[in-house]
Amino acid sequence: MRISTTQLWVHDQDEALAFWTDKVGMEVREDVTMPEMGNFRWLTIGPPGQDDIAVVLMAIPGPPMMDEATTQQLADLMGKGWAGTMFLTTDDVRAAHARLSAAGVEFTETPEERPYGIDAGFRDPSGNSIRLTQLIAAPVG
Repeated sequence: MRISTTQLWVHDQDEALAFWTDKVGMEVREDVTMPEMGNFRWLTIGPPGQDDIAVVLMAIPGPPMMDEATTQQLADLMGKGWAGTMFLTTDDVRAAHARLSAAGVEFTETPEERPYGIDAGFRDPSGNSIRLTQLIAAPVG
C-alpha cells in the first residue's frame, strides 16, 4: 500500500488554491466541479515533481453531509490549528523559509535546530498547521 491522496479542510477553496499555488509553489492536480452532486468541487494540489501524491483542499460541507454544530466545531478546530497538519520536507529549510516568507507566507515558528533536523512552522489561510522540516540522517544501529 502507498499513500496517494490526503486532505486539508479549508474555509474557502479559491483562497486555499491561491495560497498553495501562488505562495507555496504547489501545482493543481485536479479541479472538477460536479453539478450532479450539488456543485461539489474536487480540488487537489501537490508538489511539483511528486506526481504520486495529492492533497485535497476540501471545503467544509454543510447539511445534509454535516450538521451545523459539527460544521462549527470543525471550523473552530481549524482556527486553532488542530483540524489538519501537513509535514513538508526540504533539503534547505532556511532557503525555503526565506522564499516562502518573501512570497507572503507568515510563519508561526522560524527555522530552529531540533534533534531530527531543522524545523519551522506556518499556517494556511484556513488555520491548518504546516511543518517545514530539513531532516538529518538518523544514526544506524
